[in-house]
Amino acid sequence: MTAFLTTLENSGLSTWLRESNSIWAYPTVLTLHTIGLALLVGANAALDLRVLGFGKAIAVSDLRPLFRWMWIGFWVNALSGAVLLAADATTKAAAPMFLIKLGLVAAGVAVVMLLDRQVYGPATTPGVITPLARSLAAASLFIWVVAIAAGRLMAYPGLFFGI
Repeated sequence: MTAFLTTLENSGLSTWLRESNSIWAYPTVLTLHTIGLALLVGANAALDLRVLGFGKAIAVSDLRPLFRWMWIGFWVNALSGAVLLAADATTKAAAPMFLIKLGLVAAGVAVVMLLDRQVYGPATTPGVITPLARSLAAASLFIWVVAIAAGRLMAYPGLFFGI
């Protein structure tokens, strides 16, 4: 695995991304990552808050199209995140906070999928929010906040794990 990460980190794209002074290098990829995060977590938070009882004037059924934006945001983040990882693959892949972040992202995506089934699935009654749906919405908000914090804390590798 280390050989693969080293090869990835030493690729032309990774070197350019890491060492270029161009605005089209690291700053643009990081901006795309932030936009993807805003789409994914922003749309998810709107749905979660509605499921938790906020904004009752908005029909839950009207929020179904937000899943499209969540998935667009997810894929923007997956692609931009892979490029950001490639720029510093050997260091990031070994960092505990990076692994925590990836685990939280996986958990967040799983909860989003479960919430979709719980609120909009074929066995649901339109407009009825179950206690399980509320629990999933609360868990989703918590997971995404902690995932974002973990992503930011990656900039401070020795802060928590003494590395």
